[in-house]
Amino acid sequence: MKRYEQFAEEIAALIRNGVLAAGEKAPSVRQASRIYGISQSTVFQAYYLLESKGLLVAQERSGYFVRAQQQAPLDEPKVYSQSLESHEVAVSELIFSVLNSLRDPNTVPFGSAFPDPSLYPLARLASCLSRSMKQMPEHEIVSDMTDGNSELRRQIALRYSQIGMLLAPHELVITNGAMEALSLCLQSVTQAGDLVAIESPTFYACLQMLERLQLKAVEIPVHPRDGIDLTALANALEKLPIKACWFMPTLQNPIGATMSNERKQQLYKLLQQHQVPLIEDDVYSELYFGNTPNQPVKRYDQQGLVMHCGSFSKCLAPGYRIGWVAGGQFTERIKKLRLMTTISPAVPSQAAIADYLQHGGYDLHLRRLRNTLEVQQGQMLAAIARYFPAEARVSRPQGSYFLWVELPEAVDSLYLFQQALNKGISLAPGPIFSASEKFRHCIRLSYGYPWDERSEKAIAQLGLLVTQQLKS
Repeated sequence: MKRYEQFAEEIAALIRNGVLAAGEKAPSVRQASRIYGISQSTVFQAYYLLESKGLLVAQERSGYFVRAQQQAPLDEPKVYSQSLESHEVAVSELIFSVLNSLRDPNTVPFGSAFPDPSLYPLARLASCLSRSMKQMPEHEIVSDMTDGNSELRRQIALRYSQIGMLLAPHELVITNGAMEALSLCLQSVTQAGDLVAIESPTFYACLQMLERLQLKAVEIPVHPRDGIDLTALANALEKLPIKACWFMPTLQNPIGATMSNERKQQLYKLLQQHQVPLIEDDVYSELYFGNTPNQPVKRYDQQGLVMHCGSFSKCLAPGYRIGWVAGGQFTERIKKLRLMTTISPAVPSQAAIADYLQHGGYDLHLRRLRNTLEVQQGQMLAAIARYFPAEARVSRPQGSYFLWVELPEAVDSLYLFQQALNKGISLAPGPIFSASEKFRHCIRLSYGYPWDERSEKAIAQLGLLVTQQLKS
């Protein structure tokens, strides 16, 4: 990073942590130059960057101030108590009915599972696809179907090495997106009727997969900042025959929580104690805000118990369907299962992404994407604070592109979902994120699309619909 970007991140961290409060004046250009030992032009560049992110606002002849809208007055969502029950999963019909309703391109896409496609370097990826296929030796069209593109696996291994993880390329299994990786992991360690510990709330595709494989869910509460409730998990592991855990310890979907490195180590030690494998869903890990990448639980894996699943779909190439799993001790079983089902992801897609990674630009793209998403998060948080009832609660994740909004318990999010669709607004209602169909008063909103007047009016309309429900 350039020096002005480093300084901007230092100030941004002070704002995010509440050291610089809303409305408070940032250090003057002269002060910052003297205190941090940098030139005044570097300070100006940093403040311009923070202004573009919506973190600072310039006031003529007065300097720069922390933008008031960044301090959302709404509380964070509550954590709900655990009940030691396993649940047969039967929510696919509800999930499909909701997802089918989100396909209308004319709706305001607060319910979307992906950010705006214009945020991705699709034209450059197309050039990489053309170039890589022209240069590919004929025999690799077939050989890459078995083990996956060797350059792609090397590039993924290099990404791991940047966060201090040394993984051999042969441990990496390339898959048809993260969903296949997660499915193969689940199949490699469970049989029909087994119990799987999942987050509550959890990503709805996890529920669909448990239902398809006839597995039972044990729901573990998630704190909106700290992630999995480790005490509740320890209790469940002690009393129930749990065969596997499927967790998203970093930027969890839908609530946005990220476990600290210390808590991730505690999670691994707990699972190691009980010899229960972890399927680590880490598809949002590259979308963190700030300057420090997140460490996965896999970083602390000493026995190969963690199957770490990633994907390029959310951060680079939606539609290319390229994911992977670092399978640990289960790698060979996962490889065999993949060969018995889909055989291989598309070789051209693998080659295109490998070419893109090899020729640079990925980290620059990610910085731009993260900056954009951070600005859009601030804009949505500010709008929710303006238009939703004061009793509403909202998460404030340090990355990704989702907010989890907990409304007053009298609100029915499924009814709100239908009302919003009638107004041309999509959202994701809470019950699709629970095996027991809890969270009926909660919704997930995406800030993955550019904020404009239409977005502002849509949040105002949602706030009005919520208020009307409460009155009725």
